[in-house]
Amino acid sequence: MDRKLWMLIVVASLGYFVDIFDLILFNVVKYKSFAALGFAADKINSYEISLFNYQMTGMLVGGLFWGILGDKRGRVSVLFGSILLYSIANIANAFVHSFEAYAVWRFIAGLGLAGELGAGITLVTETMHKDKRGIGTMIIVTFGALGAVVASVIGKNFDWNIAYITGGCLGLVLLLLRAGTFESGMFEQTLTSKVSRGNFLMLFYARQRFAKFMACIFIGFPVWFFIGVLVALSRYFFQFEGVTTQEQVSQGVTYSYIGLSAGDLLCGLASQYFRNRKKVIFSYLLFSLVLMIIYLHYRDISFMTFKVMSFFAGMATGFWALFVTNAAEQFGTNLRSTVTNTVPNFVRGAVVPITFSFKYLTTQFAGPDAALPNQGAVTAALIVGTCCILLAMASLWYVKETFHEDLNYHEQ
Repeated sequence: MDRKLWMLIVVASLGYFVDIFDLILFNVVKYKSFAALGFAADKINSYEISLFNYQMTGMLVGGLFWGILGDKRGRVSVLFGSILLYSIANIANAFVHSFEAYAVWRFIAGLGLAGELGAGITLVTETMHKDKRGIGTMIIVTFGALGAVVASVIGKNFDWNIAYITGGCLGLVLLLLRAGTFESGMFEQTLTSKVSRGNFLMLFYARQRFAKFMACIFIGFPVWFFIGVLVALSRYFFQFEGVTTQEQVSQGVTYSYIGLSAGDLLCGLASQYFRNRKKVIFSYLLFSLVLMIIYLHYRDISFMTFKVMSFFAGMATGFWALFVTNAAEQFGTNLRSTVTNTVPNFVRGAVVPITFSFKYLTTQFAGPDAALPNQGAVTAALIVGTCCILLAMASLWYVKETFHEDLNYHEQ
């Protein structure tokens, strides 16, 4: 690969690094920020859920906005615009004095971050040779997932507002590095044609195209079930003496993202070796199913064992890079940015109905005759997790294999 292409992969990797950094940073510093801002103790849970929903709503809206913009104005414009908006939002977030202001800037930060992964993956898949583009996307997600580790370190060792400013400054530095990026040749070819670009409604015009779009989304559901339920809500399954809920969640999420990074690396290498996307993703889904059963079977474990299990939970869902690459390769150039931005952000948004279903079923199964205090949560997690994994498997069967797919075509 030439120097310009390596630079493109590096800046896309750093973009996803900042993306994950921010998602994890909020979970690490939220309680410190609530205390500093004087939020009422009896409303902390309500504040936490509301701010998370504001951020995820921003990502859902941003995924659609940046995706369409990427198909209409170019992939590079999204790389610049999204990181600039995120940087401004995070720096402003450090100076809020009310819940309303906090919510606004969390929404805007989510809006900005939503374009990072999709734009980077789209650019790399369209620029690299079809037999090697999986390596590029593997590097992006493998390195980017390590943003969780840095966020955990900074969030725990610095004041909450300094941590947010750090995130914003990282974005501004990345903005300068992107001066050397170049536009996708495939996209530039669409500028000379009359094909409709970035028309989100085109995904609904044809039944087969819509079904393929939804299948791409469903394949990613197990990732956010593992992160959003098994790890982020691990207090429903494990309680550790002398360990606060905040520490448990923070450590669990950090180790799961380290595992996710390792899993993405192995997944990408396996895909290149076997020259196949679907078989590798399917093997990861099987691993996820087995690991979920093991995870929910044990009750009396040490905190160290929990961190190890969190690592493997992340590793089992380390097909995220291949999942996003698969989505990018399923659609033509005039819709590729729209799909590649919306699919991962819609999957992230799916954590809301997934966690809601889990909590609802927990209350239904946690009756007075439950064998254990957390038996309802275990049963609920098994039901929701199995549904997510089986839905992903069925969706994977539906989509086509794309390892050797030529991406230089248009959706009509």
